[in-house]
Amino acid sequence: MPASDKLFYWLFQEEPDRILQLLPDLQADASGYQFTAPVLKERECRLDGLFRPKAERPDLPTLILEAQMAADAGFLRRLYAESALLLHQESAIQHWRVVVLCPRRQLAFGDPTAVAEFVRERVQWLELLPALNDANAPALLQALALLLQSEDKLPASSAAIRARVAGTAQEGAIRDVIAAILITRFRTRLIPEICAMGGLTLDDFTQSVAYKQIFEQGELQGRQEGRQEGRQQEACALLCRQLERRFGSLPAELKARLQVLPLATLEALSEALLEFQCLGDLQSWLAMQGTGG
Repeated sequence: MPASDKLFYWLFQEEPDRILQLLPDLQADASGYQFTAPVLKERECRLDGLFRPKAERPDLPTLILEAQMAADAGFLRRLYAESALLLHQESAIQHWRVVVLCPRRQLAFGDPTAVAEFVRERVQWLELLPALNDANAPALLQALALLLQSEDKLPASSAAIRARVAGTAQEGAIRDVIAAILITRFRTRLIPEICAMGGLTLDDFTQSVAYKQIFEQGELQGRQEGRQEGRQQEACALLCRQLERRFGSLPAELKARLQVLPLATLEALSEALLEFQCLGDLQSWLAMQGTGG
């Protein structure tokens, strides 16, 4: 299952009624949906999600969820076919609609001519990128849009979303969603670096539901507490990224010297580099450590 699909599955499996935050046109008392991701027979295709209303609310629609993050010329026809297959297999479904989470509905999803009525009458689009600049968009939709936000803008966008829900009942849930998105996007990064992107404290991050449930906590801890060699390589990679952001591309010879530094030296260098004004300062620091010049 792709990482983004895993994220959306966790998001709604943990709390199905989150979908109501994204569909404000549903009745105010439309809570109690049950969420699954059923495999449709015959073609063995799996829906991204299916929300079933409570049995005592037959007036509410069944919601078919599809999260499509990339252009796909066959998407609209496949969406139509899978929806029809679900209806064929589950005769109890009477009222239904399709909810599509996507960057923008203008992506190349295929010629809609053959399925125009289906798209017009049944499909509701939840566009992530426009939500980032829409003050009226649901906070959850804005948080999900961080999946697509450029890395340099993530801290500011995350801070704005968290400020919007500060002190409300949504505060903890949105923090968990942001943590889940950052884990999804940056699973190879160090935890402090991930926290900095989302403006989260280390305690908030490690205590989040996302950290504990989406991806096994042991997997992330393994990166932090694993073999010395692995930690040294991670620390070196992080330092190189930081140095390149400040001073541009590093000479191959300099990178080679950094790669053989012990972990303790790399950790000391990560603090010392805050005072560096140029690569010459780095060279001098390395010489003082006895690493050669």
